[in-house]
Amino acid sequence: MSTVYHVAVLVGSLRKASINRKLALALADLAPPSLKLEIVEIGELPLYNEDIDIDPPPAPYSAFRAKLKAADALLFVTPEYNRSVPAPMKNAIDVGSRPYGQSAFSGKPGAVLSASPGAIGGFGANQHLRQSMVFLDVPMMQQPEAYLGGAGSFFEEAGMLGDGIKPFLQKFINAYAEWVALCAKG
Repeated sequence: MSTVYHVAVLVGSLRKASINRKLALALADLAPPSLKLEIVEIGELPLYNEDIDIDPPPAPYSAFRAKLKAADALLFVTPEYNRSVPAPMKNAIDVGSRPYGQSAFSGKPGAVLSASPGAIGGFGANQHLRQSMVFLDVPMMQQPEAYLGGAGSFFEEAGMLGDGIKPFLQKFINAYAEWVALCAKG
């Protein structure tokens, strides 16, 4: 019997028809049987405020943290806003990492894929997210790096993933599956 790793997927864009949400769903479809990807929604999280993070914390904080803690691994799929991660993604990171010393992220293997219609594919967001994950003790997959520029062209009119990007996404998710298994053996 093979091990199945549950992966919490955080999508940085809140738009229902966002390119990044579509990419996250495509990765779930391409994932090998060893990974079960589930998008963990971040849009309903109140802005992190230590004054309201008391016992008991707000219900959305508790539910979000519980989903992260139940996951074996983390996958971040994000656009770039102003050369960094979008505010909802940063807020999710702050909520999941608190209270101090009780981070729901710690020790879980992670990876990041950033995508943008622009030419540099969300490089700034990708790197900023990696920087936060180092502090939060998330071992991040190093290769292949995934900064996907021109992301508006990845999907056909019917919404299906185009053949041009599919080989790279398959390579990425396969490498991620190996990374998660390697870290689990740790």
